[in-house]
Amino acid sequence: MIDPKIEESWKKVLLEEFQKPYFETLKTFLVEEKKSHTIYPSGANIFAAFNHTPFENVEVVILGQDPYHGAGQAHGLSFSVQEGVPHPPSLQNIFKELRDDLGCAIPKNGTLSAWAKQGVFLLNTVLTVRASEANSHRNQGWENFTDTVIKLLSAQKEHLVFILWGSPAGAKASLIDGKKHLILKAPHPSPLSSYRGFFGSKPFSKSNEYLVSKGKKPIEWCLA
Repeated sequence: MIDPKIEESWKKVLLEEFQKPYFETLKTFLVEEKKSHTIYPSGANIFAAFNHTPFENVEVVILGQDPYHGAGQAHGLSFSVQEGVPHPPSLQNIFKELRDDLGCAIPKNGTLSAWAKQGVFLLNTVLTVRASEANSHRNQGWENFTDTVIKLLSAQKEHLVFILWGSPAGAKASLIDGKKHLILKAPHPSPLSSYRGFFGSKPFSKSNEYLVSKGKKPIEWCLA
């Protein structure tokens, strides 16, 4: 179910993690889950965020919670859906903020792979989920893994932007060195919380301003 076939630069920095006891326990859990439940995303897409954005290419991190749990939605990139899939409410709100922040047209396609190819690392704190059951794979070991990923990025990279939406993501700020990276925290884009400060937070323009100030290339956020 979970063979860490992962892009080479990530394999190098995470090799020790794959060999830890908790990761073996996680693998066993996922094998058992698959016997009686549908799991999202597919096994080939569990590490899609890593495979789309090599370690050395990461410039921005957008942290989600766990994959979408509806059929055909999740494909391993946080907040992104597969081609042809209707936009979930959170993604609709992300696109509204993108429009209001940068004037981008709202795209018909909800796939964010174009961001990932530019260095936007679309990471969920939990990388799998049981069909129709949000948060069903939390506290099984994924958080240990993704916390390590965040700490490695903070320690080994310079001048990244970490976009943390919602309380669980915001809590990860403690893993990041705020002196050498930009941390942007806001409420989650879900309809339940988006009007508490997600709208108007301007994460896209703020990210680009920071990247340019550090001599880096801005992200082309517009998808349409």
